[in-house]
Amino acid sequence: MIKKVIHGVSWRVAKYGRRKLAKYYKILTQKKIYPSVYRKYSKKPVQEQKIVFLEIRMMELTDNFQRIYDALKKRGGYQLVTCHIGSELVSRREQYKNSVAALKEIATAKYVFINDSSALISCIPLRPETKVIQTWHACGAFKKFGFSTVDKQFGGNYEQLTKYPLHKNFSLVTVSSPEVIWAYAEAFHMEDRLEDIVATGISRTDVFYDKAAIAAAYEKIHRLFPESREKKVILYAPTYRGRVAKAYSPEKMDLEQMQEALGAEYVLVFKHHPFVKNRPVVPEALKDFVMDLTADMTIEELLMVSDICISDYSSLVFEYSLFERPMLFFAYDLEEYFDWRGFYYDFGEMTPGPTCKTTEEMIDYIQNLDTRFDRQRVIDFKNKFMSACDGHATERILETVMGKENHWSGKGKKK
Repeated sequence: MIKKVIHGVSWRVAKYGRRKLAKYYKILTQKKIYPSVYRKYSKKPVQEQKIVFLEIRMMELTDNFQRIYDALKKRGGYQLVTCHIGSELVSRREQYKNSVAALKEIATAKYVFINDSSALISCIPLRPETKVIQTWHACGAFKKFGFSTVDKQFGGNYEQLTKYPLHKNFSLVTVSSPEVIWAYAEAFHMEDRLEDIVATGISRTDVFYDKAAIAAAYEKIHRLFPESREKKVILYAPTYRGRVAKAYSPEKMDLEQMQEALGAEYVLVFKHHPFVKNRPVVPEALKDFVMDLTADMTIEELLMVSDICISDYSSLVFEYSLFERPMLFFAYDLEEYFDWRGFYYDFGEMTPGPTCKTTEEMIDYIQNLDTRFDRQRVIDFKNKFMSACDGHATERILETVMGKENHWSGKGKKK
C-alpha cells in the first residue's frame, strides 16, 4: 500500500515537472531563440527565386504541396527548398534542430508555403519582403480549429492562442470555395483581412480530374486486394479520436455483421488517419472482405476507387463529393465530439448523407441505395463547398501568389 502511494506521488510530481519543463521550453524557443535566429539570418537579402515548403508534421512532402512543388519544378528557375519539422514524429531535440534549420532558410525566402498550424512561422518577426501562403490541408470547413475552438475542450483559451500564436503571419490563405472564407477568417483571426483569403481551390484535388491517375488507382487496388475486381468498394475512413500524440481510431463498426449482410456484393477497405500509430487489426477470418490499405494507398487513390464512403467528421467527404457518390456518416459519438471540438455548420443539415449510430443503420441504407441515395443533395453540397476545385487549382494558386505574368511568362526562368 505504501509503495503504491509513493509511486502515485512520484508519478504526479514527474508529470508536474514535465509540464513545467514544457512550458519553459515553449517560452524559451518561441519568445527568445526562434525570433533571434530569424532576425540574425534575415539580415541577408531575400533571394527572389527562393521558395520554401514548410512541413510541420510529416517528414515527406505531403499531397497538398506535391503538385505545387512539381509545377514549380517543371516551370524552372526557382530555388525550391523543403523543410520538415516532424512534430509528433521525432524527438523534441530533433524538432528543435529542424526548426532552427528551417528558420535559416525561411529568413531569405521570397515565398513560404505552409499547410498546417505553425508556432514556428507565427512567433517570428516576418520581414515584409517574404510572403507566407497558407494552403490549409483540408477542404471545406467541417471540424472547428484555431480561434474557433476557444470555447471547446480541443482548443486553448484566447489568452494562450494570442500569447503563443499558431496562425499568424499568413499573407494569403487558399480555400476550396467562397462559402468557407468566413470560417477560415474566424479560425485564423483574419476577420479584418477577408481579401487575403481566396477561393483558388485546393491543389491536391486536381488529381481527381486526372484520368490516368484514376486508372492507376483502380489497377493498384485490384492488385493489392483482388476481391475488389468483381465487387463494389466501401471505404471506411474515420478521423482520429483524442489528441494528436495519442490518436486512436474508433472500433465501433461490427465487421462480422457487415460481411454477413454485404459481403456478396461489396468489400470494405480501411484508411486510418495518419496520426494513428497503432491501427486496429483486421481479423484473419475477414481477410476476404476487409483490408486495411492505410499504408498502401493514399486517401486520394481510395476516394477515386470507392463506390461508397463511410466517414464521420473527416473533411475528406468534401473531396469525395466531387465524384457525386453515396456517403454515410458513422457518427455514433456525435454529441460527445461536438462538445470536444464543434463544427462550423449544423452537422445534420450540412452532411449529404445519413447520420448513422449503429452498424445496422449503415447496412440498411447501403442495401436500399436505389431508393434512398439522393445524388442532388451531394451535388448541392459539392457546389457549395468545393466550387473552386475544378482541376485547375494548382495553376490558380500560383497565379494568385506570384501573378499570372510573373509565373507563366518566363520571368521565373534562369537566364
